[in-house]
Amino acid sequence: MATLNVNGAVRSFDAEPDTPLLWALREQLGLTGTKYGCGIAACGACTVHIDGVPTRSCVRPISTIQPNEKIVTIEALSPRGDHPIQKAWVALDVPQCGYCQSGMVMAAAALLKEKPNPTDADIDAAMSNICRCGTYNRVRAAIKAAAQGSTKNAGLAIQHTDGSVS
Repeated sequence: MATLNVNGAVRSFDAEPDTPLLWALREQLGLTGTKYGCGIAACGACTVHIDGVPTRSCVRPISTIQPNEKIVTIEALSPRGDHPIQKAWVALDVPQCGYCQSGMVMAAAALLKEKPNPTDADIDAAMSNICRCGTYNRVRAAIKAAAQGSTKNAGLAIQHTDGSVS
């Protein structure tokens, strides 16, 4: 029996101690927003927060998580989708295929919590997630827009699907 504090609720379920957190979240708890990408902590699709720290869940065995540690998945970052990063992601049409985006959003949210006005170097250091579609310029623009409380970014014009430009 395993017990984890996930998204503000203590949840108990049957799992082997060496089960990666990713699979416990997806298979035992039904939280499928966290994605499997590489299984070796390289891509970041599986990023969740553990006590506010972005963590690659695909390589973190549940046995290493302490009872007092709080896990937050994309489902609970902002249930209404109104976190500044989520709003900027939508406003700037960041995702293309979208597969990596929950991990990207979680990494970006942790960055802004730690550094509310990140520099390009801060963004480069924090955003080690891989995007196969190559939306890195949009990711950077969205992080800056969220930090500034605006969806406008003078450094990058984005053509939206509705024809508007930001």
